[in-house]
Amino acid sequence: MKKLLLDSGILSDFINRRRSVYDRVKELASQRVRIGTCVPVVAEIAFGIEGSKSREQNMQRFLSALSSLAVWPFDQEAAFRYGILAAELRKTGRPMQVVDMMVGAIALNLGDCKVVTTDSDLLSIPDLVVEKW
Repeated sequence: MKKLLLDSGILSDFINRRRSVYDRVKELASQRVRIGTCVPVVAEIAFGIEGSKSREQNMQRFLSALSSLAVWPFDQEAAFRYGILAAELRKTGRPMQVVDMMVGAIALNLGDCKVVTTDSDLLSIPDLVVEKW
């Protein structure tokens, strides 16, 4: 089954129903595409919510949105993939945020997984399939 892993910007758009992301995700889910995010992205969003003026309301919306998605873990296998990936990127002189490398490692380990994002950072990860929305 094909999988889409939503990065933090896209997940935020999904939660807040911006830029037609919510409708697009629902349409793809109806086509038997497995839609989810991962623990590092959940951590990024949770951090942002903690600093928001409407913390309770934002957290409720976030938890509601998460209930309709898969949440893939950063497990031991992903940790080892992260180590390989971080070393490769350091050798090539391509700095990248730790969370982005974790997202990439998780997606690569899932197999048949595309990361959906709003930025181009993840495009530097070898063999990772990335789609910008």
